[in-house]
Amino acid sequence: MKRWGVLGMVVLAAACGGEDDHGVSAQAHLCPGVVAGAVPGAELSQSVAPRPGPASDGRQRFLIRYRDGEPVSASRVSALGGRVLRVYRHVPAVAARLTEEERAALALDPEVETLEPDSLRHASELTPTVQQGSAGEYTQGLHMVEAPWVWDPNRDGELAPEKPRGEGIKVCILDSGLDLEHPELKGVIVGGKDFVDGDSLPWDRSGDSWGEGHGTHVAGIIAAQLGSGGRNVSPDMDASGVAGVAPGARLLIARVLNTQGVAWASDIIAGLEWCQQQGAQIASLSLGGANDGRVEREAFQAAASQGMLIIAAAGNSGGPLDFPAAYPSVLAVGAVDQSIRRAPFSARGTNLSLMAPGVDVLSTFPQKQGTISQVELGDIPYDSHPILLTPAGKHVGRLVDCGEGDSLGSCALSSCDGFVAYVSRTYRVPLQEQLTNVMRQGAKAVILGDMPREGELADLSMGRPGTWVPSALVSHETGEAMRRMMGFTAHVTLHLTDYVRASGTSMAAPHAAGVAAILWSARSTLTASQVRGLLESSAKDLGVPGRDRDFGYGLVQASAALEALEALP
Repeated sequence: MKRWGVLGMVVLAAACGGEDDHGVSAQAHLCPGVVAGAVPGAELSQSVAPRPGPASDGRQRFLIRYRDGEPVSASRVSALGGRVLRVYRHVPAVAARLTEEERAALALDPEVETLEPDSLRHASELTPTVQQGSAGEYTQGLHMVEAPWVWDPNRDGELAPEKPRGEGIKVCILDSGLDLEHPELKGVIVGGKDFVDGDSLPWDRSGDSWGEGHGTHVAGIIAAQLGSGGRNVSPDMDASGVAGVAPGARLLIARVLNTQGVAWASDIIAGLEWCQQQGAQIASLSLGGANDGRVEREAFQAAASQGMLIIAAAGNSGGPLDFPAAYPSVLAVGAVDQSIRRAPFSARGTNLSLMAPGVDVLSTFPQKQGTISQVELGDIPYDSHPILLTPAGKHVGRLVDCGEGDSLGSCALSSCDGFVAYVSRTYRVPLQEQLTNVMRQGAKAVILGDMPREGELADLSMGRPGTWVPSALVSHETGEAMRRMMGFTAHVTLHLTDYVRASGTSMAAPHAAGVAAILWSARSTLTASQVRGLLESSAKDLGVPGRDRDFGYGLVQASAALEALEALP
């Protein structure tokens, strides 16, 4: 899964006199009329909450697992007053919202085996595949997993018709939905369902509010089409856009993450069953969380036993694997950087199976929702990353040191004529609070200096739309150089694009799913277990020889997997 920010903040209006919202004295220099912060009232939908807790009617969400051989009695739950949310086909269970009294009554039902809290998990007409584009669409991630070596052996940007590229294979993406009109993707979507808003259009948005682009990015890694570039291509990209690992595959979209990147396990289970009903051979899940749930574990085992290959992101904690990646029935994928080193944030464990590209991965993003940043200081350009969900725009102003941006007095040399704030990244102050504080002191753009820490990712998001200023992240080394240039003129520009670079095991899992689709399309009679075995046995070994907790079997390799397939009878 990818580390996408999910912190919230109310809008803070400018104030003068007395104590401010953070207890800063009136001597702090605040600019009148400034509005900064997240969109007010941007709460999570009722179907998905950021953390477990009682609903307004006192109910909480549970998974009710009946004993084997006993009928699943949703009517019994309803008769007690419970609100049934899901009834499952492949596991004898239902999801429901219950009061404490209803839960206690069901716990006494001899047909009920377990009652467990519903767990949280974080982070569509068909047209022909475009056959020709440009070799410039092949990202570094594609080269690392050897995908173009398979379906474009001449590297001329033209798909070789006799080579496998995922044709005939359906990959179901359980994620945040996507931009259904993105030109790279709209021709390969063959079905969709929205388990957040309850309809058949899995857009990555609710109403007019866009999500974080997570599902669109994942979908592009798997199946972006050659020669179908978006209208807003980044300056550092090929004009034709990008290509997916398996451009011949077809996508089913199950939206289970809401606009803040949060899902209930009960919705993921329902989405997985829908994927099975639609005939998906592969399920790709760039999401995860803590807690081993029995119903969820059995649902994934049932799907795998019925012939589905399930691939999930290992997790971004740097520690134990997330669920569902930790389940034995799931192929867990960790992340490596562009030098094939294990990413510090990538989770590890005995069930880790494969590694794939997961750092600075370029892929599709909802149209005009992504940005690319350009930063100059003293006429010297510096590498930078845009902070997602800050607006496109350009500002030129004096660079002012605002420390950690932890108060309304943090910018000692601030002014209301519009300066560029240099803010040190910190882990004790939310990013939204840092930007809000410096904006209220007059900042019209922000440069965030990275403070590296094991397990943290290089890219950031504001987490939700709001009133922000153009903002970019620079490396620790660049930040140290900028500290010596306070007072110089800084240029900060964010350009709109239909693509972004992102990091996380969320980006690694779809690379593996794409390679699996290529392999399966080469021989449709393969079983899911055979595909998994071929991927694992042909992986490029990393770390200590053999399978290990840090790298699994190693880096997934499309060409090597096909060579292993040819050796089978």
